[in-house]
Amino acid sequence: MKEYSITVVKTNNPHILKFETNHLLVQRKNYEFKNIDEAKNSPLAQQLFYLPFIKTVYISGDFIGLERYDIVQWEDVKDEVAQQLVEYLNAGEPIVIEEDMDKPIPVTVYAEVTPNPSTMKFVASKKIVGSAFEFKNIDEARDSKLATELFQFPFVKQVFIDENYVSVSKYEVAEWDDITVELREVIRNFITEGKQIVADNAKAIGAEAQVSETITAESTVELDETSQEIVDILEEYVKPAVASDGGNIMFQSYDTDSKTVNVILQGACSGCPSSTFTLKNGIETMLKNMMGDKVNEVVALNG
Repeated sequence: MKEYSITVVKTNNPHILKFETNHLLVQRKNYEFKNIDEAKNSPLAQQLFYLPFIKTVYISGDFIGLERYDIVQWEDVKDEVAQQLVEYLNAGEPIVIEEDMDKPIPVTVYAEVTPNPSTMKFVASKKIVGSAFEFKNIDEARDSKLATELFQFPFVKQVFIDENYVSVSKYEVAEWDDITVELREVIRNFITEGKQIVADNAKAIGAEAQVSETITAESTVELDETSQEIVDILEEYVKPAVASDGGNIMFQSYDTDSKTVNVILQGACSGCPSSTFTLKNGIETMLKNMMGDKVNEVVALNG
């Protein structure tokens, strides 16, 4: 059975808070419920409306968004709400009763070049996973049928899956002009048939180093103040740009004595010829400008 955890994430609207999950909640669409009657097909949303301060419930691929009335502040109730959500999800209770699940999912996939000449990014028109996963060989891919299928091609070197895309790294024996169409069709057909991309028990990369306020049924993980500030900057300013290139950057550690930030590069960024240059002239400069003398150096490790 799936084991859920919740990460509390602030939004630009102080009335709305996101409760992100480590597993997909719904497959086909986003849902918005403004009252308990509208939530008749969502037992989870119905239960949330029993909280008197809940105004609107949003349920998407891997998060639950809640809008509150002014009678409370999120700081006073967010931990309790997150714990209730964890208990509800881990009890296996239904989230949304989705109809027509047996029908093929209309989806498009297009290929996009990345700064790494050995990696191509295949972008889907829908969200396919809730977390990032990296597979360096067919043994590591045992928890992903899609990655396992891709490794049947002898020229596939690595597979990185995140959000709505699959990054495939190849050996030099093949040219992208000869293999891109075939790989795109394999990925598109796999998604269209509604197959599970990654098994529920698969471990997402960076699962041990997520941002603070990650709430499980048993514990809460917190980072020190400086590390949290670094994570927030990477999440807001760096990760979106890196993801657009088919890669991922993950905070690993911060050394208070040397003021060194260690990060891990994954996907298209791992082993990319331009990664070191980008890191030294972009990310390191950004952290120094935003954090002053708290950061002396950024060191990148290939995932």
